[in-house]
Amino acid sequence: MKKKQLNGSATEVEAAFYDALNRADLDALMALWADDDEIVCIHPGGPRLVGHRAIRESWGIILEHGGLHIMPSLLHETHNLMSSIHSVVEGVTAASGEPAHLVASNVYIKTPKGWRIVLHHVSVAPGPVPLQNPAQILH
Repeated sequence: MKKKQLNGSATEVEAAFYDALNRADLDALMALWADDDEIVCIHPGGPRLVGHRAIRESWGIILEHGGLHIMPSLLHETHNLMSSIHSVVEGVTAASGEPAHLVASNVYIKTPKGWRIVLHHVSVAPGPVPLQNPAQILH
């Protein structure tokens, strides 16, 4: 099967990333990452994973039982010609069945193949699910 080249915006790559997660399509998911061996993924509460092999193995374990049903929202984007940094709230369902949310940072770079992921970092978010973008918080 020929892999689809995604040459659109970083936002389109992000949509394809969450679509692949929701469909448990590991090949489609990994095709969205940059070819660089220095790519990084950090799952909630997990260690820093560097490189295609470690990242693919971790997603393989996570997706072996099916898709994740993550709905990203509240995108905050900062970009220039060659990079785009996205902060999103990931809506998920907790083990208890209650709605929950995570916060994710996704970093994209412009490559000869189009926009590709170089970092995906997710943390458990405290408190209730936000309804709108919070005021800027300095830390």
